Parts: sequence; C-alpha cells; structure tokens
Amino acid sequence: MKAKAEFFKLYEDNPEQKKIDIILNVLRNDGLIIYPTDTIYGIGCRISSKIAVDKLARLKGFKPGKERFSLIFEDLSQISEYAKNIHTPIFKIMKKAFPGPFTFILHSSSKLPKLLNSPKKTVGVRVPNHNIPRTLVQQLGEPIITTSIRDDDEIIEYSTDPELIYEKFGNLVDAIIDGGYGNNVPSTIIDCTGEELEIIREGLGDINMIL
Repeated sequence: MKAKAEFFKLYEDNPEQKKIDIILNVLRNDGLIIYPTDTIYGIGCRISSKIAVDKLARLKGFKPGKERFSLIFEDLSQISEYAKNIHTPIFKIMKKAFPGPFTFILHSSSKLPKLLNSPKKTVGVRVPNHNIPRTLVQQLGEPIITTSIRDDDEIIEYSTDPELIYEKFGNLVDAIIDGGYGNNVPSTIIDCTGEELEIIREGLGDINMIL
C-alpha cells in the first residue's frame, strides 16, 4: 500500500516557506498534491511531468487525451505561453476576472499538446484569488495542472474539510495542504473559443462583475 501523504497546515496570508519548499520538492519529483483555492480544493501536479499527469489522469479515471484539466497560473503574464488568440476584449475581461473564481477556456498553444501528449486544442486557465497555489506556481516556475476534488455525497458534491480529504485521498496522493475549510461552489467557466462568449458553468464568479 502507498504510504500516507504528507499533511501540511498552511495559512494563506503567510504560508511557511519551509513547508512550501517540501511541497515544491514533491511536485518536482512527479508527485500529486491536494491544495486549497478560492473555490474548491484541487488536485494537481506540475505540467511538465508526464509521469505525474498520467497518475492524475488514472486517479480521476480519465481516458488518455480526454483529460478535463485546467491550468493554475500565478498571473496573466504566464498564460500566453500556453494559450493563443487571446484577443483584446477577452484579455480585458480576464484582467477584470483574475485573480478570482473563474476558469476561461482558450485555444491552446502548440506547447500544450506536446507537453500532455494530447490532441486537445483548448485549455482551461485559472488565476485563483488564493495565495497558496499562486505561491507554489510562482516558485515552481510553471503552471500546475489541476482538477477538482469531488465528493461521493450527491448533496455536498465537493469535499471541503481537509481532514476528511486526507482520510479519503491520503493513500492516493503525495501531499495534502490544509488551508482551512474549502468552498462548496466551483469556479464559473467561460468558453472564449467561439464567435461569442459561452457560459459553460455558473459558479462562484459573478459574470456581471466582469462583462
């Protein structure tokens, strides 16, 4: 049986650098981590680790090339490396939305399919309004590929208690960050790849605040 994940209590306002360094080491060594965001808890790994991305896909039960992942960025400036055709009106909306509880679906750059060995032509991008994942991405030097943690409970839908997350996923991942209770509402998803913006999912982000 896989050893239990390391469990770290971190405070968003001042995450302890010693613990951040250990978590970064986990990511650099092809590990999976669970971490808080401004919406729900996420599970992810560094984008350049094929080993870790494959582990994440297996854990979520995704078929190869059919993964429904998003990328966590530190800020807007990183996104253009992994996405293309970000027209000025879209950029202005993203500038209002980030950091915040939104996911934008964009056309992926040629770099992304090579990294993921996937034919997908789109990518979801996030800049969460939460210091812990942004600190990790900033110090890692690359995005974290991420997906949400779902709960088996149909009413709760998303796991919010770090202790319960540890009980459920402790043998499946390498590190779990306790950043306090998570939200139970996911991000709002906006598809920017067509002629007009399409709201794929209404979540925590208020569309009226950014359009």
